[in-house]
Amino acid sequence: MIGLITRLRQLRHSDQTIAAYVQETLVESLYASPQSLVIGAVTSSAITMIVALVSGNAWMTGCAIAIAAVAGSRIVDALRLSRRSAKRQPSKKAALGPWGRRQERLYRSGAIGYSSLLGTFGLLTLVNTNDGVLQLLAVTTTIGYAAGIAGRNAGRPWIALSQLSFASVPLAIGLLVSLEPLKIALAIVILLFVVAMMDITLQTYGVILKATVASREKTALAEHHAAIARRDDLTGVANRTAFREQFEARLQRVSADEYRLAINWLDLDRFKEINDSFGHLAGNALLAEIARRLDQAFGKDGVVARLGGDEFAVVCTVNTEADAMTIGQTILALVEKPVLHEGRLLQVNASIGIAIAPADGSDADTLLKNADLALYRAKDSGRGQMCFYEPLMDEKISRTRDLAAEMQGALERGEFHLVFQPIFDLAGEHVLSCEALLRWTNRQHGAISPAEFIPIAEDTGLIVSIGGWVIREACRIASAWPQAVKIAVNLSPIQLRSANLTTVIMNALASTGFAAERLELEVTESVLLEDIEASLAALDAINRLHVRTTLDDFGTGYSSLSYLTKFPFQTLKIDRSFITDLEQSPASVAIVQTVIDLAAKLGMRTVAEGVETQAQLNQLRRTRCDAVQGYLLARPLPASMVATMLAGNAQKAQARS
Repeated sequence: MIGLITRLRQLRHSDQTIAAYVQETLVESLYASPQSLVIGAVTSSAITMIVALVSGNAWMTGCAIAIAAVAGSRIVDALRLSRRSAKRQPSKKAALGPWGRRQERLYRSGAIGYSSLLGTFGLLTLVNTNDGVLQLLAVTTTIGYAAGIAGRNAGRPWIALSQLSFASVPLAIGLLVSLEPLKIALAIVILLFVVAMMDITLQTYGVILKATVASREKTALAEHHAAIARRDDLTGVANRTAFREQFEARLQRVSADEYRLAINWLDLDRFKEINDSFGHLAGNALLAEIARRLDQAFGKDGVVARLGGDEFAVVCTVNTEADAMTIGQTILALVEKPVLHEGRLLQVNASIGIAIAPADGSDADTLLKNADLALYRAKDSGRGQMCFYEPLMDEKISRTRDLAAEMQGALERGEFHLVFQPIFDLAGEHVLSCEALLRWTNRQHGAISPAEFIPIAEDTGLIVSIGGWVIREACRIASAWPQAVKIAVNLSPIQLRSANLTTVIMNALASTGFAAERLELEVTESVLLEDIEASLAALDAINRLHVRTTLDDFGTGYSSLSYLTKFPFQTLKIDRSFITDLEQSPASVAIVQTVIDLAAKLGMRTVAEGVETQAQLNQLRRTRCDAVQGYLLARPLPASMVATMLAGNAQKAQARS
């Protein structure tokens, strides 16, 4: 008995400390079997009504009517909650909140009221009748009810124990007041029965509580793992798996709700340059901040996901195409804002492809494909912009994607080769250097123009490995040429800011035995605009290797005289647009002359490229340019023909001497 009292005290403490979600689950267990509640209520009401009618006692009849009324209300309540639970999603069960607490109070009042009435009816039967059959019916009905609730309501033990007491104790009192030895013995048995059932109820409650807690913990852990599996580790937004699920769920509501869904597929422009220049930690910080901005702006009502690498997707509900355009412009603005990382401002742009459901497709695969096509169009149109999907998009996008796929492994398959365009002295007799030009002959598409495949190589980041191969191959081939002939190689902007550029150059020189003074690396003016400090550091590092640097295409629209004093160039190449106009435009003549004079005063050589007529060459000779290059003098040639040309020039020089 002392142990039972101790456990009752522990019960009060544990019931106050268990988690709310566990309490809610236990409350629902009260309604786990509405059928048994209905059967018990109907049979008990019927038996008490029969006993009351047979006895003819007014008090018993009134009590029986009250029992039937309470039983009816409990049946209605049980069936109502059963239907409500069936309609709710499984994941939302055991999360009823305040409603669950109200439902527990309602159940408790009905259960205690019903058990009290049954106990009272048994007491009235024992006191007011002498019919043994009627007394047997009343007592067994009440005791049977008390025994049943010990297991049925064990999830909320205070309710079960209260019902047990209110139903059984009045019976014991009724038996005791008779002062008959057998009835007194039965009263003692009933009281012992109550104690035993209390113990059983508490044990059952302990088992139910442990099972409920374990089940909820297992469910919570599974939900946690599921959430992690659908979240991008770096940025915290949805990953590709979660994006697909949420996107398809929203698509299912498009036709039913008659609204539009815009998918914005965005790719960060030149993101690889950030990794190459500042490291992967800087790139990760940039990705995380961009994801945070997008999620803050669109995550509440839309879907924001990182699909991998530097690709993101934003799905939003729109009414018109103008709404989608506004969203796209907002995304561009959010991405363009600089990100501060370890004292540096990191900045990229984005290209966005937009597809709108249901106009551009009703299923996820079609919409994603069309958004991807629109993204390629946006990147192909100059980056930093958005493009809507159009059904009649030209085949150029498909070709670009095919070429990008083919470029993977093209270097290993030996599909790239070099040709060389000689650069002559002003007289046009001696070859001073040759510019190495990359060519690609693909196994499927044949010869492909550099103007087409170089941007693809830059987009995919393959330009770094391909450019490294060009430097090594150019040095290898030129090592067999006369010592006086130099080799010029163009550098991509991505190469220039690559962290291992100087290592690539040193390895190429060491492996081929080519002299550093004979290597010239050319960069265009546009490179210098993007990151002056990084470009200056890269050029200084190149010059410290005794490799010469050339400013290519000087005068193409970005020219600034400050470049000539800030950057360590040894050569200026005057853009072909000025050379083309030499015959018709006095202004071009004046500009070319000014550039040549300025370069001479700064200690730089000048090369005029794009010389295609004799008149242009004659005019350049009057300006005293250092070197000339163009189709008039020589077209790009295979390495074997260059070697033959240089050998012929050497023989002519020996003959003249």
